[in-house]
Amino acid sequence: MRCIIKIRQEIASDVADIRAVTTAAFLNAPHTSHIEHLIVDALRDSGSLTVSLIAEANGQIVGHVAISPVSISDGSQNWYGLGPISVAPEHQGIGIGSQLVKQALASLRDRSASGCVLVGNPEYYSRFGFKVEPSLVLPDIPPEYFQAISFGTQIPSGIVSFHESFNV
Repeated sequence: MRCIIKIRQEIASDVADIRAVTTAAFLNAPHTSHIEHLIVDALRDSGSLTVSLIAEANGQIVGHVAISPVSISDGSQNWYGLGPISVAPEHQGIGIGSQLVKQALASLRDRSASGCVLVGNPEYYSRFGFKVEPSLVLPDIPPEYFQAISFGTQIPSGIVSFHESFNV
């Protein structure tokens, strides 16, 4: 039986479920400090959670994506970072993450964002138009895992900083 996935904005009553899904999604993931749920909470608490979408299956929250502003050392404005993105382990591999990414990028375009960056698997995120941009650097991250997508603007050149909430 195939379940219908609904993507929507988070509401206040979703916070505990988002935390649970995010924790579960990263529990056995490699290359993580297992603080993704704390990052999402800190972004929300600081008012920097620009886009927060959840995926529901049969009324249950099974996925979440966060978008927050980033700073670029050349002064470029209106750029955002995608992540953390989480899908409950029992719902992974069926396209929920892809739906969340597509809707998050559509939300940024609707906001007239200049572009978006992320840290992630290049094979996965290239399908959405993300690619390595040598002019953008995220210190301490292997360059092949730091990717960007522009929404019709010139790619900036500089060092990227995610919101301070990522330092929890």
